[in-house]
Amino acid sequence: MIRFYFNLSPNPMKVALLLEELGMPYEPVPVDPRKGEQFTPEYLAINPNAKVPAIVDDGTTVFDSNAILLYLAEKTGRFLPEPGKSRRGELLSWLMFVASGIGPYSGQAVHFHHFAPQPQEYAVNRYDFEVERHYRIVDERLGRQPYMMGADYTIIDMAVWGWARLIPRALDDEDALSRFPNVKRLHDEIYARPAAKGVERLSEQYQFKIEWDEEARRNMFPQLARLGLK
Repeated sequence: MIRFYFNLSPNPMKVALLLEELGMPYEPVPVDPRKGEQFTPEYLAINPNAKVPAIVDDGTTVFDSNAILLYLAEKTGRFLPEPGKSRRGELLSWLMFVASGIGPYSGQAVHFHHFAPQPQEYAVNRYDFEVERHYRIVDERLGRQPYMMGADYTIIDMAVWGWARLIPRALDDEDALSRFPNVKRLHDEIYARPAAKGVERLSEQYQFKIEWDEEARRNMFPQLARLGLK
């Protein structure tokens, strides 16, 4: 059985969605970053980068959410576009678009809106701009076709969904998703799928630390120590 190391942030949730879509049995293993559980020797042996998610599948360890999506899709032969070199290239391009663009810029936007110890107008402007730019690209594509790869629902849509749920928080605007109507359509469609209900049940089953105290700041943002901040 697959061991799935996770918390409730966007990257683990898109992997949870794929596991639920595949109907694969898995053992959820919560890793609470505000408690520093990502830094235990046991977890660092699985992912030296101290991030979630990660999976261990019959002795094979995979970390990074996009790598896991691709690994599971290729293992099962599901939620991939029709075979062909050009289609695989397209799939990899959009998967990396999410991995190197949507995810990092969204995460930084959340950080500078909600967690930076000092106001950072320049940083907020930069990351807000990039979040909106990336989602406009996705929105335009989804305006021409039902899913990111065309007519077929794939792991790219799951990767987009994982982060699209965070758009209001990333842009610090509860109505921000409405700026991207085609992204919202995909977001809502996936939320209505039975697999997303399974993700919700998983989210409700485990409790993670919610207090934003000194321990949480130390474990989430160890770089603050370099500035003498707590």
